[in-house]
Amino acid sequence: MQKSQTEHLYKILVIGDLGVGKTSIIKRYVHQNFSQHYRATIGVDFALKVIHWDSDTVVRLQLWDIAGQERFGNMTRVYYREAIGAFIVFDVTRASTFEAVSKWKDDLDSKLTLPNGKPVSVVLLANKCDKGSEFISANPGRMEQFCKEHGFVSCFETSAKRYSAECAPLSF
Repeated sequence: MQKSQTEHLYKILVIGDLGVGKTSIIKRYVHQNFSQHYRATIGVDFALKVIHWDSDTVVRLQLWDIAGQERFGNMTRVYYREAIGAFIVFDVTRASTFEAVSKWKDDLDSKLTLPNGKPVSVVLLANKCDKGSEFISANPGRMEQFCKEHGFVSCFETSAKRYSAECAPLSF
């Protein structure tokens, strides 16, 4: 008799300012491709990544790509509903996108909590490290301190373009 697989469905948000690379990160992760020519996301888009965790378990990740201009819109509450985690993305080449991270985190925390009342886990992604990350290199302790102060579970440098170990996790 064949044992049935257990399936899990998790909604994960990918949020951050316009043009930080949210769509590129999702497309690279889900479809293993990269293009420099994406249009700005209007409202929300989502992709599904199916992970065969083991022979008995399938994990389906719904990655919700929230438009960068939606931060203070009334729709974010609807988009955030039932998510169990989030990535907040900024562009290492544009300091203004890092400055907006705490606003995104505050918006998320004010509109979404887990059923137990606690905030969802959020990972900070420092994207476009292939273009150089003087921003991070100049202040290595800044990221660690920022994550601790704002309740992020972790932070990583990323590059949807390179998709390699060149952009290693930030050391904490």
